[in-house]
Amino acid sequence: MLGFAAVGLLAYAVDLALFTALRGPAGLDPITAKSLSFLAACTVAYAGNALGTYRTARTPGLRAYAAFFAVNLAGAAVQLLCLAVSHYGLGLTSQRADTVSGTVVGMALATVLRFWGTRTWVFRAEGRVGSWTG
Repeated sequence: MLGFAAVGLLAYAVDLALFTALRGPAGLDPITAKSLSFLAACTVAYAGNALGTYRTARTPGLRAYAAFFAVNLAGAAVQLLCLAVSHYGLGLTSQRADTVSGTVVGMALATVLRFWGTRTWVFRAEGRVGSWTG
């Protein structure tokens, strides 16, 4: 779990930095900025988990990457939903509000989903059925 957290923190830093740069100086709309920062962070997270956290349990080939991408896409949907509700539904349109809703609240909720999905469908060790602890 610590390895997953460390990789997640690195991916989070990439996501936050890129989102902030794309939303601020680059002037992109929040959904486009979040989508691009997600793609970069997802690539960092896959590499970190495949080469580090789950290196002994990984499934080789494109299947593992496709499953990882699908799990992270579901997590990104959670983040984008939080961002869309805040920005468009509640009218909280400042960069700070977008950052809090998309990369703090949304990320916290998405992390739970990603941890479970990654252990269950992507880097499942033989005999493990997706337990949260073992």
